[in-house]
Formats: sequence, structure tokens, C-alpha cells
Amino acid sequence: MWREWLKRGSKQVAKFSTKNEVKMGGFPILQGHPAAEQHAEEAVESQQNIQKNVRNQKDCGPMVLDALQKIKSEDDSSLNIDGTNTVACLKPIDSDTSTATVITPLPHMYVIKDLVVDLTHFYHQYKLIEPWLKTKKPPPGGKEYLQSTAERRRLDGLYECILCACCSTSCPSYWWNPEEFLGPAALLHAYRWISDSRDDFGDERLQALTDKEVRLYRCRTIKNCTATCPKSLNPANAINKMKTKHLFARPAEDKDPWAFAQA
Repeated sequence: MWREWLKRGSKQVAKFSTKNEVKMGGFPILQGHPAAEQHAEEAVESQQNIQKNVRNQKDCGPMVLDALQKIKSEDDSSLNIDGTNTVACLKPIDSDTSTATVITPLPHMYVIKDLVVDLTHFYHQYKLIEPWLKTKKPPPGGKEYLQSTAERRRLDGLYECILCACCSTSCPSYWWNPEEFLGPAALLHAYRWISDSRDDFGDERLQALTDKEVRLYRCRTIKNCTATCPKSLNPANAINKMKTKHLFARPAEDKDPWAFAQA
């Protein structure tokens, strides 16, 4: 539904754009809207919260980030782009300038100002998974912990995460339970350390995630996280692998076949 709101909003803004010989792009910027979880609806219904900026695309780079930086340097600084969570440095400006590019803050996050959302809780959850190497013995020779090529390859698709929060803020399970469910980003990093052959606390890390099953099992495998990741990573797959590892590690008498459904 919110995608339709954004499309409708971009069409309404585009009606006010004038056709010029110079190729121009419209960039409505959301300013000062209140509740982050209602930002998509208010972006359309509260037109006073949308600032229209028209930019000559020849005067800036090809990415949305280039346009935002130009707006910031020349006007008031004010990331959800056209209804999709992404990072502006990887999102090209749409060559079709007949409709405006609608830029709003990441959904379901408290907005500090303009496009800036409060990621304090997001980073706190990242800290909870203890994202650093934990070992029980010093490295052989006292220099460094070595990995084989195969062991290193297990980390591909995990270590590349840049903590942009696109995945977590696109996840309905995270919208509904941000205080309990750690979210796709934190869980992807948790699996990165569980998979690291140099780390000696894989079992303890998994146990910490499942002491409260909602931290991990609140995931419903909706896969919005995988669909929106600007780095083309697969958090949903990492979460499913941790669920499988946890369930197979539990004694048979302790296994609850309904654990996933009830979490």
C-alpha cells in the first residue's frame, strides 16, 4: 500500500514540474514529518512537508547521492528512494524526468531531522552480537590466526555488510518487534562470526541468540531483507542456517517442532 502512496505522491509533485530544454530532475525532500512509521502516508497527504528541488542533471553526478550532496551544499539539508530502501551512492538518478524522484527517510524509524533517522537502537543490537573475534587460545606462533581458502570462502556474502539498515527497516517482523527481534542486519553479522573458523565461541554465540527465541525465531522468512539489500547479500539465508544449526544441535527430547511457528 505504501508503494502506491509514494507513486501517487510522485505523480502529484510531477504535475508542478515545468518542461525546460535543460534536462532537470525533481527531488521532493521530506521535512519535519513526525512519526517515522507513518512517513510514507504523510509524505503524500501532508504536502507542506515536501520540499521540491529541481536540479540540472548536467551539474551533478549520476547517482542520487550526488544530487543530495548538491542540494545540501546549495540549499537546506534535508533513505527510501522511490519506495525502495537503498543507499544513495549506488542508486542512479532515473533518466526519466517526467516524474519526480521521491526520497524519504528509512521507514519505521524515528526521524531526527529531514532524512536523518535515529539508529541508536540499531547499533545497540549490532553490539549485542559481539562483532569481534573471540578465541580461547593464542594464535599459533603468536602472530595471527590463519584460514584455509575454503574457510575464508565461508565468509563471502557475510562480511560485506555495511550496516546501512536497509534490510532491517524493510522487515515487517522488525517493524512489529524492534525491542525483541534483532533484525536481519545484526543476525547476518552474528552468522558471520559463527561461521568464522578462527572464532572459538560459535556455540556460545548461537546460545546467546536463542536464550530468548524471539531474537532469532521472530523472523518469518518474508525475505524483504534479501530483496532490498543494496549489496545483494542474503540475510534471510543466514538466519535460516542459524535456525537449522540450532535445531539440529538441540537434544531430541528438547526439540519443539512448533518452535518456529510460535516464536
